[in-house]
Amino acid sequence: MFKFTPGVVFLARAVARLSSLLAGVFLSSLVLEQISRYENTISSRLFVSIGVVVLYFLGRRCLVALQHRRTRAAIGAIPVPVWKGKWPGNLDLMIYMKDQLDNNYLGASFLHFVDKLGPIFSMVVFGNAQFFTAEPAHIKQLLASEFDNFVKGEKTAEALNTVFGTGIFNADGNLWKFHRSMTRPFFTRDRISHFSTFESYAVEAISLLSKRADECRAVDVQDVFARFTMDIATESLFGSCVHSLRDALPYPCSQSVHLSEEAPNPSQAAEFSRAFAESLFIAAKRLHMGSLWPLFEVLRDKTVEPMAVCNAYLEPFVVDALRKKRKIQASTTTTCPKVDEINDTDTLLDHLVRVTDDRKVIKDEIFNIMIAGRDTTATTLTFAVYFLAMHPEVTRRLRAEVIEKVGSTRSPTYDDIREMRYLRAVINETLRLFPPVSFNVRTAIESTTLAPTIPNGCPYYVPEGTPVIYSVFLMHRRTDLWGPDALEFDPDRFLDERLHKYLTPKPFIFLPFNAGPRICLGQQFAYNEASFMLIKLLQSFDSFALDPLAQPADTRPPEWWKGVPGRQSIEQLFPKTHATIYSYGGLWVRMRKASKISEET
Repeated sequence: MFKFTPGVVFLARAVARLSSLLAGVFLSSLVLEQISRYENTISSRLFVSIGVVVLYFLGRRCLVALQHRRTRAAIGAIPVPVWKGKWPGNLDLMIYMKDQLDNNYLGASFLHFVDKLGPIFSMVVFGNAQFFTAEPAHIKQLLASEFDNFVKGEKTAEALNTVFGTGIFNADGNLWKFHRSMTRPFFTRDRISHFSTFESYAVEAISLLSKRADECRAVDVQDVFARFTMDIATESLFGSCVHSLRDALPYPCSQSVHLSEEAPNPSQAAEFSRAFAESLFIAAKRLHMGSLWPLFEVLRDKTVEPMAVCNAYLEPFVVDALRKKRKIQASTTTTCPKVDEINDTDTLLDHLVRVTDDRKVIKDEIFNIMIAGRDTTATTLTFAVYFLAMHPEVTRRLRAEVIEKVGSTRSPTYDDIREMRYLRAVINETLRLFPPVSFNVRTAIESTTLAPTIPNGCPYYVPEGTPVIYSVFLMHRRTDLWGPDALEFDPDRFLDERLHKYLTPKPFIFLPFNAGPRICLGQQFAYNEASFMLIKLLQSFDSFALDPLAQPADTRPPEWWKGVPGRQSIEQLFPKTHATIYSYGGLWVRMRKASKISEET
């Protein structure tokens, strides 16, 4: 079915609004001419019409600003500090942000203005204002205390619609409640503590890593962990694994390896995984561009091709599940399970088809949960190994805990993981410095205020319809919230007196899995999955070393970063973000297989 591109639709709407206003003014001038009997040329009428339209927009803008000023004064609020550009419409801010996202350290552009303007500021591009905050009190309002007033919003939903559809991450109000109620039963403790699925795919992933270690070559662990979590996600969600771990791993770009198995024709699973990642990247780009994103997709909708691949892969599973449901309903001997009944062998797809027959709703929900199921844990594992490579003393201490609590071969149980305090601290510290969802956004339904950032200060006024971007990435790194060593990787901060000094009295300074009613349903599943894989990894390997030469030169941290204060100067990877954070160019690591001698020591 033919559909206009987002850019064409955007321009058509803009032209239609402007044309209707011009036509109204033009016709009004004709009426006035008839009444006054004063003749005007067409050009003069058009000139006057354009002038009236410009005055209308300026007048409306001034009127709205005046109304907000009066409301702000009446409630004792102050305006949010403004990040001002130099070009008309602040177009330079938009260009600057795109350049920073492509070439600078994650969050560096925001951090510059946080230092200059404070933890909350506003930027306006072509009249479209959006706020930014890294303040815990504000984030608490967005996610919890004023949850009903801050939503994803129509603009965000429109930007993400072709990827996320009506799924849980792109829904608000009653639709979101419906999706939440559909998926919640699938994340009970009994279901998230079944480790048999983890076991089989962890063994497969460790085998790939061991083979690369035997070859004395680096391996992209980010790629391996993404495959590991993708296989678990697809197995858990619709009972049929994509088996991405069976596809050949890439070799370092610095080595000329030409093996017959290195570049086979991509499997359907590999094509799905590629399209899956590409669609998320495009969706993130749209959000970064703000409300003007359609102008970058005038010629084509960039999500069409990757989402066609994803839908082609998912559709047969949904159709088959619905067919089985109808067959059971038509049977006179088989009892159809109740909606709230979930057996140990049921997948999320099995559960969803009991709730609804809507193929799009089911497919959208599966895709949304798959995003969370794959990317959250894969990101955590990637950056955890990065820190193990950067901090050998942490590796030795963590491995000692693994050997003490679990041994060198046995698979961990749920109780084992609960008792491993240092493992949990390592994961938490990884999530603090590199939270999976580093930036997010909510939109105010009604005008409100955000809490003052200084004692006895005035609250900040937030007009209705204003998007508020919030960053847990920057909040997690604030020295005034976490102490002078906030930029350092130190798992002990979750075990020693710093825990009670900083985090215990202010729990909203640590939000790796969101908070409030929309808190991640699968956070404990993610902790268990990451813990299980790290234990198996440390049972098999005792040393990790980064190999930056294994990845393309343009994906390595630029040399000029070394002169920048903070973590940016010491970072050995290039963090970027789409739906979740990732290491640009992968994370190439050399691993040393554990020996009996190393286990005894």
